[in-house]
Amino acid sequence: MDDTLPQDLIAAARRVIEENRAKGRRVAVAESCTGGLVSAALTAIPGSSDVFEVGFITYSNDAKMSVLGVDSNILETFGAVSIATAWSMAQGALDHSNADVAVSITGVAGPDGGSVKKPVGMVVFARARRGADPDDVIADTKEFGDLGRGPIRVQAALVALELLLPGAEL
Repeated sequence: MDDTLPQDLIAAARRVIEENRAKGRRVAVAESCTGGLVSAALTAIPGSSDVFEVGFITYSNDAKMSVLGVDSNILETFGAVSIATAWSMAQGALDHSNADVAVSITGVAGPDGGSVKKPVGMVVFARARRGADPDDVIADTKEFGDLGRGPIRVQAALVALELLLPGAEL
């Protein structure tokens, strides 16, 4: 077992792999503030290649646009930490993969970068499913508070993993 990641993260990743394998689903993630933490947790599980299709780490706005196809107007209008951007990231992950479901994560992990409207600890999540109506936005914002950079990233990764479970709701 991979001892470099928190055990609750590994346990959540194992559940995602097992439950999606049972449903025959492939998953993708588009990560920003988690910087690959969700992908790392998923790939720590032996046999994860049955389920895990791809992880996109799009930390910069340029990467969000060039890799996932997020429209520059969305980023300029709403910012990187927004439901519109998270939704575009999740849709982009589906568009650029063969996954059945994709989850995106974008937020402010701190210690800098926060504002009154988007404080440190604010993270936005979105989930897109292949074949679903792309106008049916499934996204939400969580405010973890200023727990510190590492704990915010872990909490965000846990939420994202939960959203990859079959039948999960925001």
